[in-house]
Amino acid sequence: MATEMEIRNVAIIAHVDHGKTTLVDALLRGSNTFDAHAEVQERVMDSNDQEKERGITIYAKNTAIEYKGTKINIIDTPGHADFGSEVERMLRTVDATLLVVDAYEGPMPQTKFVLQKSLELGLKVMLVVNKIDKPSARCEEVVDEVFDLFSQLGATDEQLDFPVIYAVARDGVAVMDPEDEQKDITPMLDWILSEVPAVNPRLDEPFTFQPATLSYDSFLGRIAVGRVTSGTVKKGQTLTIIDNDGNKRKGKISQVFSFKGLERLEVAEGVGGDVIALAGIADIFVGETVTADENREPLPAISVDPPALSMEFMVNDSPLAGREGKFVTSRNIRERLERELETNVGLKVEFPSEGDAFKVFGRGEMHLAVLIEDMRREGFELQVSQPEVVIKEIDGVKSEPLESVLVTVPDAMSGSIIEALSKRKGEMTDMKTDEGITTMSFLVPTRGLLGFRGVFIVLTKGEGTMFHSFEKYVKFLGPIEKRQVGSLISMVSGEAVAFGLFGLQDRGPLFIGANTKVYEGMIIGEHNQGTDLVVNPIRAKKLTNVRASGKDDAINLTPPLPMSLEIALEYIDATEFVEITPLNIRLRKRWLTETERKRNGKKN
Repeated sequence: MATEMEIRNVAIIAHVDHGKTTLVDALLRGSNTFDAHAEVQERVMDSNDQEKERGITIYAKNTAIEYKGTKINIIDTPGHADFGSEVERMLRTVDATLLVVDAYEGPMPQTKFVLQKSLELGLKVMLVVNKIDKPSARCEEVVDEVFDLFSQLGATDEQLDFPVIYAVARDGVAVMDPEDEQKDITPMLDWILSEVPAVNPRLDEPFTFQPATLSYDSFLGRIAVGRVTSGTVKKGQTLTIIDNDGNKRKGKISQVFSFKGLERLEVAEGVGGDVIALAGIADIFVGETVTADENREPLPAISVDPPALSMEFMVNDSPLAGREGKFVTSRNIRERLERELETNVGLKVEFPSEGDAFKVFGRGEMHLAVLIEDMRREGFELQVSQPEVVIKEIDGVKSEPLESVLVTVPDAMSGSIIEALSKRKGEMTDMKTDEGITTMSFLVPTRGLLGFRGVFIVLTKGEGTMFHSFEKYVKFLGPIEKRQVGSLISMVSGEAVAFGLFGLQDRGPLFIGANTKVYEGMIIGEHNQGTDLVVNPIRAKKLTNVRASGKDDAINLTPPLPMSLEIALEYIDATEFVEITPLNIRLRKRWLTETERKRNGKKN
């Protein structure tokens, strides 16, 4: 890239499913970044398998386009609050953000979260009202609601005077006024050039760089991605790395990369203001300062919000342990968690001095579930405990996290949702009804939301939506009544048979089907009565040589409830574990595990 080319750095932020990644697709196509013959899939930036399956952005990623002789670096950030650490560090690399808001839904809980981070950093925020083709679009009202949100979050007068553009990202069009003719995305590209300030490269100063994220290449090793604060860097240059404690070490750059479209291209030098990638420093970490001036002070550390949940990761010691996974030992799990800490800034891990239980802290259930699912797909086998809320002592007062919850349901279902959240210490703060749909806002302790999504789906029959994000810490609100059901626990080991399960399905929904391997202590279903019940799922029908009318009624089993990782984590209580292998997710009772350990201890 020629050093005289102007550079603009922007991030795109939004609530989940408001069209952020689709907008990146439109900008890439509209700037002719892709070759004419290239096949480009939808949401091309969501390249991770879990991102494609879940339909959300999990990891912040950067791309770059060239338009009218200007390079525009674009950061695509997650919209889910659980991945807020990705947002917080990547915002340090840009000068402005495009806040994408749905033309009907308006600002949502996570809109507030990502916007607050931008305003705190003093960034210029530009509003994109997306999906204006919806019949229910209400563009003017949404702009007013966003202005109110800016005011509520303490925006400066300059930030309150935010520019607005309207778009249908799916169709690749943008207009300055909803009534304008919709042609293509170029009005937005021109808008970015006019509104986003060009970077000051500060080429006369020593090179300074701070990694905002890390990637790994099997040939190059660890690669640091971030913005060049000042100066230039070349291949082979020896630099000083300063950690957050002020300790210094040397490192040599093996390669310098810049970005164009989805490609990482090797360049002769990285210049001030650009977002680049550096290879060669094997022990580089997010937030450290890389500089050519060994006497300079380190750049401000990248701070992220503290974790809100914790969970124990343990070696799987069930009777079926070690049959399906490649990595099953405590050492395997420790090494994997240490590797994750290098790039996952929002994660914290307490490594035990003895024992095999690792306490892992994350931003939310989704944050931890994504890590567990990644490990599972890599061949790890482990078991985890129920997620627990991180309780703090603030000014001598026991405090817990409170979340802002936005619920949208059909009118007839609003009463049951209000009742369910009230039992979980939820307080309703707002309620609106429009054309048969009720939208309610609540403040609910994080403890009360653990395991609630499954209840919500049942109460709304899948017709409602619920979003939540961290609000603040409040005084501990006392005990919360949560799970109303007990568990059906296998008393034997073997293979479940249809006859045995048929006699149990009246007790509650089953999690397994016929021919599933079970063991003593494994949870095979819910018990509607609210207490745990020990049962025999392998009991077979006794065969005799007597045949009588009506004796051979057909055995019709209700299909078992599918047990995904998220459902399993929400279901278990403090006395239960989730056993995770590459092929299966099972539930088991904790007290039986302790009994087995004692029994094993006596044998020794």
